[in-house]
Amino acid sequence: MDEKNDWRVAENRDNWDDRARVHAASPFYEVERLVSDHGYVSPVAHRDLEVLLPHLGSQGLAGRSILHLQCHIGTDTLCWERLGAAEVWGLDFSPVSLELAREIVERAGAHATFVEGDARHAADVIDRQFDVIVTGTGALEWLPELASWARSVARLLRPGGVLLVRDDHPLLGALVYESLEIHGDYLSGGVDDYEDDGSYVPGTAGTIKHTSAHNWNHDFQELVGGLLAAGLVIEDFRESPYAEWRSLPYLVKTPDGWTMPEGSPRIPLTFAVVARRPK
Repeated sequence: MDEKNDWRVAENRDNWDDRARVHAASPFYEVERLVSDHGYVSPVAHRDLEVLLPHLGSQGLAGRSILHLQCHIGTDTLCWERLGAAEVWGLDFSPVSLELAREIVERAGAHATFVEGDARHAADVIDRQFDVIVTGTGALEWLPELASWARSVARLLRPGGVLLVRDDHPLLGALVYESLEIHGDYLSGGVDDYEDDGSYVPGTAGTIKHTSAHNWNHDFQELVGGLLAAGLVIEDFRESPYAEWRSLPYLVKTPDGWTMPEGSPRIPLTFAVVARRPK
């Protein structure tokens, strides 16, 4: 274990336990729509699938098992079943998030298995392998380092299995999600310790009791290098000018996500990496 960061991870867990209750009640996560409309799939999950699908062959998701790392309250996890996966699992370190995830999935008439654990050590708490592993927007910055995470992913993938990572672009960490001026580190190694009584969900200021939070910046050298060192093969890399949330204050919403206003510099806001475990 990473003793120097254990206390940070513990404070983050308390913070996400608080966020889980707030997020489940927020329109941002569309819980009631997912529960009432059994055919609904979130735009985020649709965009994830768009990147993943070319790497699944003609079978697509049919008959495949999928593990969603850092699944939070499970709203996108259940979407993977609706997109065609035969078996869906989710892992998160927040017990409150998982309690709500189980409730939401049951109410939505979906099926998923949820496991509590740190994504860096998921293979220590899940004794099986998967055809597909996914991790989504805003996830990696909550992990102190990615080497153990990559090794765990490699252990959890079946030979020939595929990993999809689609997340906020690391450039945004250097911009501190505030402006186009560099205020923080881009290169890996730094940690941002801060206090915040809200979250990225609109209208949540003052709702979080455990306000201490900690994020780590991870550059592409750390991410891609970690996956390669774990024995995975990189099949795809993309950068996109669209974000899944208002990650800079002046972004405008479009059908494809949030993006810079017309006439502004075009910068990457999200990225995607697809990697495969060799057969």
